[in-house]
Amino acid sequence: MLSSFATKYLKSSHRSLSLLDQQGLSMTQILQIQSQLIVSGTISDPFAAGKIIAFCATSEHGDLSHACHLFRLLPHRTTFIWNTMIRAFAEKNESTRAISLYRQMLESGFLPNNYTFSFLLRACADLSDFTLGLISHAQIIRMGWEAYDFVQNGLIHLYASCNCMDMARKLFDMSLNRDVITWTAVINGYTKSGQVAIARQLFDQMPEKNAVSWSAMITGYVQIGSFKEALELFNDMQLAGFQPNHAGIVGALTACAFLGALDQGRWIHAYVDRNKMNLDRVLGTALIDMYAKCGCIEMARRVFDEMSLRDVFAFTSLISGLANHSQSASAMELFMRMQNEGVEPNEVTFICILSACSRMGLVEEGLRIFESMNKVYGIEPGAEHYGSLVDLLGRAGMLEEAKKMVREMPMEPDSYVLGALLNACRVHGDVELGKETIEWLVEQSLDHGGVHVLLSNMYASANQWGNVAKVRKGMEEKKVRKVPGCSLIEVDGVVREFVAGDRSHVFREDILLLLLGIDKNLKSSWFDDDYTMVEQIYL
Repeated sequence: MLSSFATKYLKSSHRSLSLLDQQGLSMTQILQIQSQLIVSGTISDPFAAGKIIAFCATSEHGDLSHACHLFRLLPHRTTFIWNTMIRAFAEKNESTRAISLYRQMLESGFLPNNYTFSFLLRACADLSDFTLGLISHAQIIRMGWEAYDFVQNGLIHLYASCNCMDMARKLFDMSLNRDVITWTAVINGYTKSGQVAIARQLFDQMPEKNAVSWSAMITGYVQIGSFKEALELFNDMQLAGFQPNHAGIVGALTACAFLGALDQGRWIHAYVDRNKMNLDRVLGTALIDMYAKCGCIEMARRVFDEMSLRDVFAFTSLISGLANHSQSASAMELFMRMQNEGVEPNEVTFICILSACSRMGLVEEGLRIFESMNKVYGIEPGAEHYGSLVDLLGRAGMLEEAKKMVREMPMEPDSYVLGALLNACRVHGDVELGKETIEWLVEQSLDHGGVHVLLSNMYASANQWGNVAKVRKGMEEKKVRKVPGCSLIEVDGVVREFVAGDRSHVFREDILLLLLGIDKNLKSSWFDDDYTMVEQIYL
């Protein structure tokens, strides 16, 4: 029979363990329960220790470092405790530690089970570790865990993350119990590998969809530049009754930015505010980029100021927007603030700030910033940085210096660099240097239609009409065509695209009749009596 003292502590231990099942516990309360378990000696029981570790490692209010401390002190561990720690590291994107712990588990003589492999595969996928994934797959087959749904889903996700879609598809086709996670894993793999058409076929066949599968398709369209399709799918998602998640919203905002769909972007911003979504660095940067590219630079500033945490991408996005909105002085100030706050610029930041220097004519400042890339930040300038510097020198009329920069740059000049030099030649009327630049472009097979048009305009500015005719004739002989102009307009949340010379619009005849009616009522000195506006448009 137990003594009254032992009975008292046994009851206390049971009471402490039962408290662990309550919701909303804090770490302070967990530490108090742990103290009682230590006093009673119950902490040595793997079940009790496992419950404490599970809370600390996986709960929203837990403390993973404390879980690690307890784990190291435990004299006896169970497979459940090993799995809990591996899961915690995998879920907190500490995949290397999760894999290391798995190896320690094997060395300690514990056999993994289906739960172990589901967490391990997640870590392998996060690191795109194909070799370890293959080894794990072999162990799974040998131990007989391959038939479990979440193990199959983990394998599909792993191979998709490693861009091995043949393996992922083979497992998908073999799966007998496909759930929404299975479908989404293979769709996500196809979108990430750029095979969006196949992903869309599978998406349309899905018996059941969720917000994650919708977002995977939206993101896939954005990745290949099909922004119109991305927005259409985003709207379809809501019509189907699904609430867009974080990834779907970021994808839709990116599409809005490239299409200039301001109304749609504003609606998404209102949705974010209405649902009290956290304005984290990814979402905040997407909003800044959308407003900046849609012409609302003040709203972009406001979003930037509302962000509690700002990284290099948020700063760079706003610096780019300010520079593109002729607010180069503000861009320079933000660049200084960025450095003062300890946020280090990246390659894109330097392209944006050099562009701002170019617009303001700050040659010395631009050269100083260019030199600081390598000396201060250890970033090796690329072709685009040299192109920005050539543009800076060219705008300032320093054509010889710009030409010298092109000659001495450590890599072959590309179309971006030579295009900046050619544009400077056009602005300052240096026809000979322009011809020399064109020859460079021809040698590298970079003489696209826009280059020839630029050369033609340069000759026209210098009143060299004979050379203009030669360039135009050369374009005809080479069958070089200028890329047709394209414009987008948003009407009632739908983005409409117009391309110069396009005659495929379903209402083309009605549009032409309307233009003819307008033309009859216009009196302009721009056209002769027999040279109508409609003829000018369709030449």
